[in-house]
Amino acid sequence: GANGELISNLQNMFEHPNQGDNHNAGVFASCYSRMGEFIPQLIAEGCNPRIMLDYSGNLLWGLRQMGREDILNNLKRITCEAQYQPHVEWLGTMWSHAVIPSTPIPDIKLQIQAWQHHFAAIFGLDALKRVKGFSPPEMHFPNHPDTLYEYIKALKECGYRWLMVQEHSVENIEGSGLSQDQKYIPNRLFARNSRGETISITALIKTQGSDTKLVGQMQPYYEAKGRNKQQIGKVTIPSLVTQIADGENGGVMMNEFPSAFVKAWHENRSQGGGKSGVVGLNGTEYLEIIEAAGVNPDDYPICQGVNQHKIWQLVDADSATPEKVESAIAQLKQIDHNFHMDGASWTNDLSWVKGYENVLEPMNLLSAAFHKKYDTLVQQDATVTKQFEYQQALLYNLLLQTSCFRYWGQGTWTDYAREIYNRGAALMN
Repeated sequence: GANGELISNLQNMFEHPNQGDNHNAGVFASCYSRMGEFIPQLIAEGCNPRIMLDYSGNLLWGLRQMGREDILNNLKRITCEAQYQPHVEWLGTMWSHAVIPSTPIPDIKLQIQAWQHHFAAIFGLDALKRVKGFSPPEMHFPNHPDTLYEYIKALKECGYRWLMVQEHSVENIEGSGLSQDQKYIPNRLFARNSRGETISITALIKTQGSDTKLVGQMQPYYEAKGRNKQQIGKVTIPSLVTQIADGENGGVMMNEFPSAFVKAWHENRSQGGGKSGVVGLNGTEYLEIIEAAGVNPDDYPICQGVNQHKIWQLVDADSATPEKVESAIAQLKQIDHNFHMDGASWTNDLSWVKGYENVLEPMNLLSAAFHKKYDTLVQQDATVTKQFEYQQALLYNLLLQTSCFRYWGQGTWTDYAREIYNRGAALMN
């Protein structure tokens, strides 16, 4: 901001309307608000709409900081009023728009919890209790065995029931890609870490067709018309088309989406009142319906992070160690140019902090300094987290992990990141 204070990108756009695409600030703001108008309008017209919402903590903080209670009140209406709750599902996410593979592992859970705290402060604890699905920023997915394990563990410890996953970031247990039908039913995402420990969570697969243009034109609705029912165990269930797009990014989402959204639900209303045939379903609602019909989640097809099969071909899962897994990863990187690992190895907080003492990446340095200063203090006295000094240190640590700051090169965003790092580092001393 003008006086060096932290402000949101939206506020910056309003304050500098002649720079770049900043003239879109008003349109962006209306995009953040408009579901609070569309959903009540469609319901009043006899439609049966559905929408899942994903707002970062950065954005929610910025809206409140700007005094945009008009936007927040529109969102509160469709979130908190009982008549709209069947139609609107919030998905949890990271507090700052941090992509998970490059987020320091001990901060993944802090990011998840910070979003939950922030959401509850605005919309209430009852609304938070209904948040059961998780939408990872940019749909980025960590396929390093340790990062993936810790990610799923953190989600489950924070009360999440399911996760949205991009189709090409997972594979079947034997290493093949997901079958076409498999993408339209729940999967069980399985992870094994470098010590052989295992964990799993339900995954809904976001199909490759998702992008702002297709979602903006409601392609998922038209695709759903061509999908057939499927069987899990002995139960026949509907297929679910799951897609996601930025709500404000690009001309199609800004300009074409409103009419396409309304048109799809009007058409849906004319075919059984929106309650038979092809219908809208939110993620948690879908899982609850099929499980109430007798589907056992243990019968969902099992998937795992892409390239896991190659690792576990080289490492015996029963005698796995971090050293063996890292050796296998190094070997695969040498012989297979298509092999990639997103994430990091992990044993515990202390070794992680020690391992990064000589690493120059500011994001990792700041995180290591934060955990070095506070982890023991918090273990001894949990009320430390209520102290202003801790909260400021946490704020700068989480903020620096926002995806816009990931790539340290040249330009304004790098300058912002450097300043956030410097302020955070000063708090850790």
